[in-house]
Amino acid sequence: MKHNCAAASLVLIFVQWASCQQLSTLVNFRHLERLTEQITFLGERVSIVHVYSNFPDYGWAEAAESGPEGIACVDDAARAAVVYLLHYEQSGSLQSLQRAKSLLKFVLKMQTEDGMFYNFIRADHTINVDGKTSFKSFGWWAARGFWALAQGYRVFKHIDKFFALELRSSIERCFLHLDSILTQYGRRDTIQGYCIPQWMLYKSGSDVTSELLIGLTDYFASESTPRVREVILKLADGLISMQNGDETTFPFGLHRSWRTMWHMWGNGQTQALAYAGKVLSDSTLIESAEREARGFYSRLLINGFFKEMDLTDPSSKVQFEQIAYGVRPMAMGLIKLYEATSRVEYLKMAGLAGSWFFGNNPVRNAMYDSTTGRCYDGVQDSLTINKNSGAESTIEALYTLLELEQYPQAKKYLAYHRARSGSTPEYVFAVFKDVFDNQLTLAIDIKSKNLLLLEENESEAFQSKLR
Repeated sequence: MKHNCAAASLVLIFVQWASCQQLSTLVNFRHLERLTEQITFLGERVSIVHVYSNFPDYGWAEAAESGPEGIACVDDAARAAVVYLLHYEQSGSLQSLQRAKSLLKFVLKMQTEDGMFYNFIRADHTINVDGKTSFKSFGWWAARGFWALAQGYRVFKHIDKFFALELRSSIERCFLHLDSILTQYGRRDTIQGYCIPQWMLYKSGSDVTSELLIGLTDYFASESTPRVREVILKLADGLISMQNGDETTFPFGLHRSWRTMWHMWGNGQTQALAYAGKVLSDSTLIESAEREARGFYSRLLINGFFKEMDLTDPSSKVQFEQIAYGVRPMAMGLIKLYEATSRVEYLKMAGLAGSWFFGNNPVRNAMYDSTTGRCYDGVQDSLTINKNSGAESTIEALYTLLELEQYPQAKKYLAYHRARSGSTPEYVFAVFKDVFDNQLTLAIDIKSKNLLLLEENESEAFQSKLR
């Protein structure tokens, strides 16, 4: 009975997904628009994005996970600005451009004169200056703010020079802190045999540094100076120093998140390195991204996603909670690798990664609803969905789908699900199918270290060989 229910659920998901193909897009900004509010803040009209939105009515909810936090933050305004800027670049939508500008104005207001950032504002629209997730710093919310400002500068430089200059001034104030971080360049510690570089955000925070690096690469695309190139390459060197293993050796080319920990959420090193490698024409960065994609991302697709583990104790692996913010870096990293290498297998893998939103997950239910634009906040366990739909989940889903939809060779696999997986002495593999039994086999050849993506007859022949 459980198997039949799961199959029925996947059929329904596919019907919903297929109906959206006829409308040409899976992207729906309705829920993000519902979360967005225009306010007067420090004397200017800006847009904020309310942090939480809870089932069943999906009204606004205040954040209080780490003590009183607030109603909106730089983290989510910056994310939303990135998504709207991307949509403008893809479609020419002036509405998306204006939404991005209004969000960027909020990010600008949250930066201090010394280049740091606060994160949250309270319900009375005052800044939370001392909360655990809001104090003035150059960390997570600064990295996301920098990314949005840099992408904004790249776009507005050609269409609104006065606003672009304001963005550039804000970006330049950040370099004091980047220079301070890089005074530690080359310093490495060791924990149980793992190299711990000391010249990234939070010393070894390669996860947060990856988001900063994406912004720096956007800035370099507009301001191709030796100074910016040097910062990119030094931070990229830190990310690569946090990589271990290869296609067949544990931990299979993954980039650690911090110290000896790996977690799926926000771990955008492949996205950052592939993008920077392409823009800077640096093959070393691209090769590092490929090593993670071919060795570790392939195993996540074959064996299923998980939340985190400490590499010094692989038995510490934790499977749940799984969230959209974990899927986006992986799917986007694979897309950026395709753009850097033209290898179509990365598009197929990106589509398989994105299929998590449409039922290829432990609960076999869609996490994103294209009719409302809502993305659920997470898979809590093998039976339970967190049906709230906050800003982070919604924006990360929209960002992923905006990029996937540009490539039919990726979008096709959003409707596939993992039907079986296994291993032999020669291969680690999984078979993915849609409701029409179209199939794709993803396999790692242990001996040759090759990655195989086989479809239809080739897939069936491979499976027969294993039997």
